[in-house]
Amino acid sequence: MTAHPVTLHVCLACRAAGDDDTLRAGARLHAALAARLDGQGDVRLSGVECLSVCKRPVTVAFAAPNKWTYIAADAVDPDEVIDAAERYAASEDGRVPWRERPPLLKSGLVARIPPQPETRR
Repeated sequence: MTAHPVTLHVCLACRAAGDDDTLRAGARLHAALAARLDGQGDVRLSGVECLSVCKRPVTVAFAAPNKWTYIAADAVDPDEVIDAAERYAASEDGRVPWRERPPLLKSGLVARIPPQPETRR
């Protein structure tokens, strides 16, 4: 188990071609991930209303304290998303080396955001 669990954000509003408003592609991915991740302590699943990458659904984000945050699009395979989350969790600072990245973190990568600096009191 990691020192800080990874939060896997999934855009629930993401819509694939042919989706109606009842169960969008993002919500379907979230449901599939929830079933697969049940009981895994390293990855916390979080459904979010929108990640604003509407031209490349489904979008996910990997975040953890003191780590870079990754935002990836075109996430359709729950197993690939879980693989990416596990590789992210195993990294020391959130940066997954290129050669170790699954396709989602290569061709689907939208952004990598540096960790928030700690505030001093």
